[in-house]
Amino acid sequence: MKRRSFLTTATLASAGLSTLLLSSCSDGAKNAITDNDGSDFEIDFELDEETISSLQKKIENGTYSSEKLVTLYLNRIEAIDKNSAKLNSVIEVNPEALEIAKAMDVEMKNGKKRGVLHGIPVLIKDNIDTADKMQTTAGALALGGNIAKKDAFIVSKLREAGAVIIGKTNLSEWANFRSTQSSSGWSSRGGQTKNPYFLDRNPCGSSAGSGTAVSANLCVVAIGTETDGSIVCPSSVNGIVGIKPTVGLVSRSGIIPISATQDTAGPMARTVEDAAILLSAITGIDPLDTITRESKGKIEKDYTQFLDVNALKGKRIGIEKKPQGTNSAINSLLDAAIAILRKQGATVVEIDYIDKINATGQSEFEVLQYEFKDGVNKYLASANGKVKNLKDVIAFNKTNEKEAMPFFKQETLESSEEKGALSDKKYTEALSISNTQNKFFLKSVFESNKLDAICGITMGPSCSIDTVYGDKWGSYSLTSPAAVTGFPHITVPCGQVYDLPVGLSFFSTPYQEGKLIGLGFAFEQATKKRVKPSFKKSFLA
Repeated sequence: MKRRSFLTTATLASAGLSTLLLSSCSDGAKNAITDNDGSDFEIDFELDEETISSLQKKIENGTYSSEKLVTLYLNRIEAIDKNSAKLNSVIEVNPEALEIAKAMDVEMKNGKKRGVLHGIPVLIKDNIDTADKMQTTAGALALGGNIAKKDAFIVSKLREAGAVIIGKTNLSEWANFRSTQSSSGWSSRGGQTKNPYFLDRNPCGSSAGSGTAVSANLCVVAIGTETDGSIVCPSSVNGIVGIKPTVGLVSRSGIIPISATQDTAGPMARTVEDAAILLSAITGIDPLDTITRESKGKIEKDYTQFLDVNALKGKRIGIEKKPQGTNSAINSLLDAAIAILRKQGATVVEIDYIDKINATGQSEFEVLQYEFKDGVNKYLASANGKVKNLKDVIAFNKTNEKEAMPFFKQETLESSEEKGALSDKKYTEALSISNTQNKFFLKSVFESNKLDAICGITMGPSCSIDTVYGDKWGSYSLTSPAAVTGFPHITVPCGQVYDLPVGLSFFSTPYQEGKLIGLGFAFEQATKKRVKPSFKKSFLA
């Protein structure tokens, strides 16, 4: 099985991107939705492209209250997500959001400001526990009715910071670990999430809803989760910033798991600054997630301190020397990005590493199946839903096949159920190859070349939504090296091809988030490649 099959689903189509058709599209800066007759009409939104800092200033000077902000975003979700564009990025809104916002306003009036997130509306992915009136289902009908008894650690951190969680985002069901033929962004509970640039294009999984919602200005920032590509891919194809932290920097307790080795939550935002602010709020050592102990002494209180327009100066940036595909438009985009890196004072070093990482894809998949069974059985055993283990989930889906599996099936769930305990030799051998050996190899690449980061195209432009045959992603992808090793990774808007966004990735060694934020910010400020989505009905229209 090829490495990205379990996250971007279908096997890589060698000619997929090279056969994309050029489309005459309107200016991406226009905020429009294509009506059924093909015409465009303007959708005005007074909070378009606002940031945490800009909204915080408007709260402080009385232009807005938190209650007003929440009202505006909830109305935006109703108008764009549920009606005109039918993005399907928000699976559930928080019925208590306005009350929470009012409480934040009272605190502010009484002189208590919790921080820069005080009163700021945030969306989180529907695999993250909230001890409120919202469900936590990973998009699965099988988990319907699961109301968490306790907030996930990162949700507690968000609440402590004063953020207002206004809802949960749709995702690829089970974080895209149900089938090798899935359509990213589809779940049996939430339906198909759409890409806001062209509504027939794929938003990428599994944090599809978070990526679409942030890009479409349904919130300021959102939380996604990643095992391999599920933060950085939807960020890349939706034209936003995503940070996949070092595994251990952000707690996973209270998050429906895939992999204890690779899982992490992380911020998704329209700017590097907002992503840095959100990251600062969710880090911390959690007794319920022992790997976070490794972050002791390595957590930065405020990651915005690394926002430096000159951060690329004097840095050594590695670039894979072999082209990752034959699409001239994408290759030109990378060449232009490399030219910017050099102009900003970085030294670009050609390296040879990606093939060796990709060759371990089957070992990675083996690890994830074992860890998924172990982790999800532990989660479900204490959850409030009707299913108590993976076997129950599989049985539920078979009994309710018409609703739960109308398109693709559940062969990944079934193959995971067949795995044994984590003490099995097959698991430990696969873990050694996928994680331990890859860590050693990648660290040697950094050390021998004296690199500050490795860079490349995050993901090629969005493929078509296809619920029959599944996703067809091309060969451009830089998700796996940082994923299998647990290293940190940031993607920032790099430009567009065919009027579809493409991101640029930087990844580095453990706990170098500050450095990556600096590099991403310097590139962002030198290029300003973020373009608002235009909600076009069809890529070929």
